[in-house]
Amino acid sequence: MQLDNSAGTESQAGRAMDAFLADVERKAFVIARISLRDDEDALDAVQEAMIRLVRKYASRPHGEWKPLFYRILKNRIVDQQRRRNVRQRFMAWLPISEDAPDPIAAAPGRPVEQPDRQLELSESMASLETAVGNLPARQSQAFLLRTMEGLSVAETASVMGCSQGSVKTHYFRAVHSLRITLGEHWGGPAKKVREAGK
Repeated sequence: MQLDNSAGTESQAGRAMDAFLADVERKAFVIARISLRDDEDALDAVQEAMIRLVRKYASRPHGEWKPLFYRILKNRIVDQQRRRNVRQRFMAWLPISEDAPDPIAAAPGRPVEQPDRQLELSESMASLETAVGNLPARQSQAFLLRTMEGLSVAETASVMGCSQGSVKTHYFRAVHSLRITLGEHWGGPAKKVREAGK
């Protein structure tokens, strides 16, 4: 009599996928938020990428999940940007309501333990996000995948659909531009993000 181990294998694969998604969730959200500049759109893009990875590629070897996930996320971000462009073209013809709530005033606050340090960190991170968001799309993508997610040059090339040399060029130009743009902030959070990507 032989026991069926398929249920145990599926359970292990499910736990591995859950662990993988939990590991990339926050970084993916930051990447999407910087690219889309909208929390809701970023969350949608990350969720859609996760769902697609689970449905289509869960049976793939675990080592392939990271590049696959970021390629899917990149495509979802592009889709969101296209939808936004269509929506903005359409909305340009509609009158703007002054009764709409102010999103900044409606945002919930966070408790702060060390106000000076928190302010400095917040300003530096905001500067970094703005600077990365202002980079050309390919430079921004190379920088985020290499530093925030820690993908190798080969994995980044696979996600971006270009050569490893192109990744190196885009990454170098991004870092150079960020050093110039960030100036005083370069030694703070931006440096920590860069060092984490090494």
